[in-house]
Amino acid sequence: MASLIKVDKLDPQSGTALEIGTSGDTINVPSGVTLDINSGATLDATGATVTGAIGITASSFWRLTTTFAGDASPIASNLEVADDASYGSLGSAMTQSSGIFTFPLTGYWLVGFGVQFNANSADGRCAPSIQATINDSAYDTVCEFSVAANTTGAYNNGYGQALIDVTDVANVKVRFSQNQVTSDSNSTYGSTDANVTFMSFTRLGDT
Repeated sequence: MASLIKVDKLDPQSGTALEIGTSGDTINVPSGVTLDINSGATLDATGATVTGAIGITASSFWRLTTTFAGDASPIASNLEVADDASYGSLGSAMTQSSGIFTFPLTGYWLVGFGVQFNANSADGRCAPSIQATINDSAYDTVCEFSVAANTTGAYNNGYGQALIDVTDVANVKVRFSQNQVTSDSNSTYGSTDANVTFMSFTRLGDT
């Protein structure tokens, strides 16, 4: 039979550390209870396994390694995970096959697409896009942006984002496309040394 103790405040008998429970115990906070942590408090979970937490639990970058000219729908080759000495991915990794990116976990994901563009004419323009599917088949454009040149041979950069509700990792996927609006010989730049044309994936929280 469980015992019930009613108090208004718990303080350590000596020192400043208060321990609740013993290793292996489960401390249960019932449904409907509010656990209020005041401003200025420190919640230290260093070394602990945290499950079901709200917050960023996965983040990674991919990039295009080789420059190409013309359209690509989707960009399906010469893709790699960023591998700079300072790079570090957080949590479970994205995977891709022929330009189709699969999420490792369900949740709300912020997806970014950065493009570096080089035009062969002063009016050169491209329209990169992020496309998503919820049935692993039909894709919908969820973000499109324009990158334009003001002089021949100019380098210009553009960036777009989309928030994807990944409810099923087998069916909800994304891909990235490049559409040359003015000339098929305009170039999309890639590099193995830096994020020039790149894709970013950040899990914001549970769906």
